[in-house]
Amino acid sequence: MKLRIGLFWEATRIALQSIWTHKLRAFLTLLGIIIGVASVVVVGASIEGLQTYVMESVSKTLGSNSFVVARIAHVGDMSDEEWRRMLRRNKNITLEDLDYLRQRCKTVDVLAAETGGTHNAYFGREEMLDTGVRGTSASMMYLANLNVIEGRFYSDPEADHARYVCVIGDDLRQKFFQHLDPMGREIKVGGQPLRVIGVLEPMGSTFGQSLDNVVYMPIKTYQKIFGIRRSIGIRGRTESRANFERAVDEVRVAMRARHNLRPSEDDDFGLVSADEINNMVDQFTGAIAMVVVPITLISLLVGGIVVMNIMLVSVTERTFEIGIRKALGARRRDIVYQFLIEAFVLAATGGAIGLGFASLIATIIEKSVSFPMTITMAYMVMAVGFSGGIGIIFGIYPAFKASRLDPIVALTAER
Repeated sequence: MKLRIGLFWEATRIALQSIWTHKLRAFLTLLGIIIGVASVVVVGASIEGLQTYVMESVSKTLGSNSFVVARIAHVGDMSDEEWRRMLRRNKNITLEDLDYLRQRCKTVDVLAAETGGTHNAYFGREEMLDTGVRGTSASMMYLANLNVIEGRFYSDPEADHARYVCVIGDDLRQKFFQHLDPMGREIKVGGQPLRVIGVLEPMGSTFGQSLDNVVYMPIKTYQKIFGIRRSIGIRGRTESRANFERAVDEVRVAMRARHNLRPSEDDDFGLVSADEINNMVDQFTGAIAMVVVPITLISLLVGGIVVMNIMLVSVTERTFEIGIRKALGARRRDIVYQFLIEAFVLAATGGAIGLGFASLIATIIEKSVSFPMTITMAYMVMAVGFSGGIGIIFGIYPAFKASRLDPIVALTAER
């Protein structure tokens, strides 16, 4: 056993010495592996980052353990025919539906109504374009994770009595009230004055759209200004994860009863949860990974071919050395070990350098465009392990070619 270990370490020492002797050639050989590993890891980090970004956006918009009831709510692709069928079949969701659910769905901890559109907001001569105007129940601040840093959110009595009050996002505060106290001042939306009673904490943006260019007002106030013909949405949430599925089923059953649907009839409303959206994101990013990652792995195969080519050159150059080792008693497997170790070390070193290069690229992208780049342990192991495996696979032929050299022929070869 000790003899075998000694022979193995001797083969390792010779392989490392050979790599160090030809540093420039080794580096040029590594370039293919470095680029291949960096490509795989950066692509993987982008896919994981996309998944993280979308899920964080969904969580920021919907919150955890949340669901939405709307006239049309659907996850995934929908054909034009299916869309038209839903438009004909599905009924508008109303505030009466919200009251009905509140009375019958005790598993749901919070329910709130919402509607909205895009309108311009005004303060004096100042104008804010394309402001997201949201009419909601007072409880929406808990569902949407809205944090009021100045003033307060409107109350249930203000929402029930359609008071002309509003809570504004940070973009409107910066635009209209940069040097003023916004509390108690009036802005105009839809030609109607609204008294500012609160300012929201900055929320950033999602999918390139600002979450701070927004005005929240009581839903009945919104309906008084813009009309009540449009369908509303109902959002709900459970505090306990264990009750979530039961709550969603409870809401579905209650809505079907509310709309007098028979067991054989399809839902005439949409019901979608944050979990369904996250599952769709998982499937989407998984499909991207299945297509893109194998393509980027091709660059690793090219790097492996380069390794094999260099190892064949190395065998030719070191024919005399191989002959001496065989004459001194080295066996075939000792020669095989030597060249396989050399190929593995070359490829694995390239994988490690490529991983570091990918980390640098991911950091630059993350800092410059504020997009999350997540390098997971799975991609790290796959990149380095795959590169080492490529080295061994493409080093087998040169190693066996070296081991089969006749020592007499090798010793008489020109040096």
